[in-house]
Amino acid sequence: MAPLKTFSRDEVARHTAEDDIWIIIDTDVYDMSNFIDLHPGGVFPILEFAGKDATDAFYGMHRQEVLVKYNRYKIGTIAGETPQIKIRQSGDLSTVPYAEMSAFLGYKSPYYNDSHFRYQKAVRTICDDLKAEAQECDGAGDRPSDEFAKKLGKHNLLAAHIGPGPWLHSLTLPGGVSGKEYDYFHDMITHQEFARWGTPGLVAGLTGGMTISLPTILNFGKPALKEKLVPLLLSGEKRMSLAITEPYVGSDVASIKTVAKKTEGGYIVNGVKKWITTGRFAHYFATAVRTEKGISMLLIERGEGVETKAIKTSYSPSAGTAYVTFENVFVPEGNLLGVEHQGFRVVLSDFNHERFMLIAQSVATARNAVEECMKWANQRKVFGKRLIDQPVIRNKLAKMIAGVESCQTWTEHIAYQMCHMNYAEQADKLAGPIALLKFQATRMMHDVSDDACQIFGGRALTKTGMGKYIEDLQRTYKFNAILGGSEEIMADLGVRQAMKKFPADARL
Repeated sequence: MAPLKTFSRDEVARHTAEDDIWIIIDTDVYDMSNFIDLHPGGVFPILEFAGKDATDAFYGMHRQEVLVKYNRYKIGTIAGETPQIKIRQSGDLSTVPYAEMSAFLGYKSPYYNDSHFRYQKAVRTICDDLKAEAQECDGAGDRPSDEFAKKLGKHNLLAAHIGPGPWLHSLTLPGGVSGKEYDYFHDMITHQEFARWGTPGLVAGLTGGMTISLPTILNFGKPALKEKLVPLLLSGEKRMSLAITEPYVGSDVASIKTVAKKTEGGYIVNGVKKWITTGRFAHYFATAVRTEKGISMLLIERGEGVETKAIKTSYSPSAGTAYVTFENVFVPEGNLLGVEHQGFRVVLSDFNHERFMLIAQSVATARNAVEECMKWANQRKVFGKRLIDQPVIRNKLAKMIAGVESCQTWTEHIAYQMCHMNYAEQADKLAGPIALLKFQATRMMHDVSDDACQIFGGRALTKTGMGKYIEDLQRTYKFNAILGGSEEIMADLGVRQAMKKFPADARL
């Protein structure tokens, strides 16, 4: 590529005709002559700044990514001037206050070591490189492609979503992190970095369904089943979902109606499941069924008698949310997960990690909203003042920041406990705190969404442009308040777990 030319501002000012129109953004010069008729906002906004500096006007109407997209119209720079606005590069940390976890902004922390910083940097770069493709897929509502899933599989990022465990021990993760050193802080970073895409539907369809279903095979599947399926699922070649919820049953798992009757060599399954994430695309379903003496878990392969229908929800169809019908489906005995009639243990086994994932996503999504609002409040002018100069806006930002940082701190505390407790101790001591933190985090998201919408105004209701992340947040944040246990169930569970340890001799 030939080096860019340099121009004086006086030279730029001479190019004001509609067929010869230059503008300045920061210190870069753009030739708009061949673009003006293609401009989605019409010719007037460009003509208004012909030969002039359009920096403030541009950033008042467009996101920085537009400059990157249309970089081909850049013809030079202003001689002797230094750029005042940084163009973000793939993998960069934000320098906006509170836009990143404090440990990654230079603050001291007892939790993070070099492997966490290397991992975050590597995952951020990978996610940034895939972000445009992810957003295009999510926006179109398309099925996440096999090629896209395999890109994540190549980096072992599908495996990373499952959390720490022996399934990672033979793998090397981004940043050169070995699977054996991967802990719940790496896990938290994984979910938070993917949340930054602003594509909750696609993330749910691509990783969410697998994250909550594959542990049923890893922890309760027979060796032959693991050997056959785990490599296919972690590479992105096959997909899997968890099929528990029914039209008549949500949190009350014990009341499911899908039935599995014993037959020679296996089971015959009949019933329906609803709101099944990844269900439209899944090759396998970890399915809760009613057997003769209780609840059992079966791995059902898509085939004869299995039908899935799309369910339209508030977020993208890329989530693959489905209504699943099982009609006289034969399931071989080898696909029993765990012990027959003791499937409730399988159902409950991964709830803590599922909720930890949802918490991490919630905090990261809200943090992204803080960054968006901080930037917008600093560049948006109303009645001759920046929004940030208005006390009411600073008050909203203060509330948002305090909510995000308090939830982040509690999340790190929980992650530390998970790193130093075995499964039994986690189940005993952390089910209540994790439930309460999920309740707190999704309530925080509610408040952040509300304040962010008020800061962005009409742009928060528009799917494209300056407020697109805020629009997505206000439309989809309720998913995390319901999936994995509703706020009411979480709050009640947290207090009930506390009461189990309430000392009998305690009095005021």
